[in-house]
Amino acid sequence: MTLDTAFMLDHLPDFGYAALVTLAVAGIAIVASLLVAALNSAVIFFRVRGLTWVIRAYVELARNTPLLIQLFFVYFALPSLGIHLSNYATAILALTFLGGGYFTEVFRAGIEAVSGSQKESGLALGLSRWQLFRIIVLPQALRIATPSLFANFIFLLKETTVVSAVAIPEILYTTTNYIALYYKTYEMLLLMTFLYVLLFLPLSFLLSWMERRFRHGQFGI
Repeated sequence: MTLDTAFMLDHLPDFGYAALVTLAVAGIAIVASLLVAALNSAVIFFRVRGLTWVIRAYVELARNTPLLIQLFFVYFALPSLGIHLSNYATAILALTFLGGGYFTEVFRAGIEAVSGSQKESGLALGLSRWQLFRIIVLPQALRIATPSLFANFIFLLKETTVVSAVAIPEILYTTTNYIALYYKTYEMLLLMTFLYVLLFLPLSFLLSWMERRFRHGQFGI
């Protein structure tokens, strides 16, 4: 078997664009998921009546249904209700729905891991519930939850392969399209593998380094 390296080099810019699309979609979804999880965790911590059970039901639904089903629901079901979204908005919304559920559970576990004596001490010092959450509970919960949180960053980035189902030109979509057009299967698969390794390995090392820094309190948390 001989590889058409000239063909691979000619189409490398297209795969570079696909990698940028992958990172952009995943990055927006991760930030949005963190915001959703932070809001949900605050509601759970303050035990807002009527909302806690809704959030718990959302977490179970998000974590126990496949992303592809969530994606198809947003893409095909919402238009029947008069809600029309672009394929990019659909992908980001579905990824955020999934990521928000996982991140909420990570935050909840981190908050519950903070010892009750510290919470009681904060209240005894006259801190309000909001001050207790912001000054004592949240910083420690973030440090405890960092390994799981970073693992879910990688997980959500990998899940971007699913959004090719709604024609998002990310890496997998570009690969399958070019295989169908040019029948350069091995070349395209090699480029796809190279790009995923190029994306995931440095990110994994970076997150591992950040995790060690958080664990030793180097960021002042």
